[in-house]
Amino acid sequence: MKDKDKEAGNEGGGPRITSPVPTPEEVNEASLRPRDFGEFVGQEDLKAKLGVFVTAAKQRGEALDHVLFCGPPGLGKTTLAHIIANELGVGLKQTSGPAVEKKGDLAGLLTNLADRDVLFIDEIHRLSPAIEENLYPAMEDFTFDVMIGEGPHARSIKLKLKRFTLVGATTRTGLLTSPMRDRFGIVERLDHYPKTDLAGIVRRSAVILGVEVSDAAAAEIGGRARGTPRVANRLLRRVRDFAQVEGDGRVDLDAARSALDRLDVDECGLDAADRRYLSCIALKFGGGPVGVETLSAALSEERDTLEEVYEPFLLQEGFIQRTPRGRVVTQRAAKHLGVSLGAKGDLL
Repeated sequence: MKDKDKEAGNEGGGPRITSPVPTPEEVNEASLRPRDFGEFVGQEDLKAKLGVFVTAAKQRGEALDHVLFCGPPGLGKTTLAHIIANELGVGLKQTSGPAVEKKGDLAGLLTNLADRDVLFIDEIHRLSPAIEENLYPAMEDFTFDVMIGEGPHARSIKLKLKRFTLVGATTRTGLLTSPMRDRFGIVERLDHYPKTDLAGIVRRSAVILGVEVSDAAAAEIGGRARGTPRVANRLLRRVRDFAQVEGDGRVDLDAARSALDRLDVDECGLDAADRRYLSCIALKFGGGPVGVETLSAALSEERDTLEEVYEPFLLQEGFIQRTPRGRVVTQRAAKHLGVSLGAKGDLL
């Protein structure tokens, strides 16, 4: 048994912690990640505030207050956690809500933190209630309760933890309990990026990837990136592939447009799945209203997928509306699809 544990890197016989080999995409994503606030493009107000908080904590020689980042995926929450640790000059340990299943897992993470280290928990709203309860005293008093013994001889002892900073990230703020939200001293929301910022992100990433991209091409890629840096970097890598294989490796405006059209990403950033969703409401259900369960059956997609993947961007860009009776496509969506709606939204 001990030999097997040694082979698995688990000599102590405790819970196994695996480190999966990163994919090429993950390696690329990490290489494109800014390392300090100066390299981070966009979210200027948020950066300015975080810069003040980090500098003040360093001057006092204290751990930074616990930080909660909210907002849609791909906007830089994980990147900001790395930047905070780098700016503070401390270590960072990273995990996710679903990965912390047992009290022992949490105890292992917390007791291995050095003074002022950063613990980053992604999707923190997915922590179980039992883990949350054990995290409260760690966040407030920097202690961790451990039960020794069983039955009538059981007793609780408090482990003293080093003062650390918890950085949590969530895409579903409403699923966080009030006691958890209240324990964060810094709560900030990240918003979608304007096209000019995304063009800047594309230009910066192109330099790192060694791709020659014109300003017009960067603006075109940024304009179709759905307000999300992660999408902008993904599109840049795919456009680079087309330019490398079918061109001379340089990305100008024509090359960018051609590649993005072949990727089925239109000028509004909608992909084939988005247009299928809008067309279903507009053509099959007369423009709406149609219930989400009916849409789910018509598109053969789970309801959660519609609500969490498709609809947020379509709502933000004004392509659909959620009404008490169901989903309705807007005049903008009808124009984009090339169909006409009546004065009350009925399809003509």
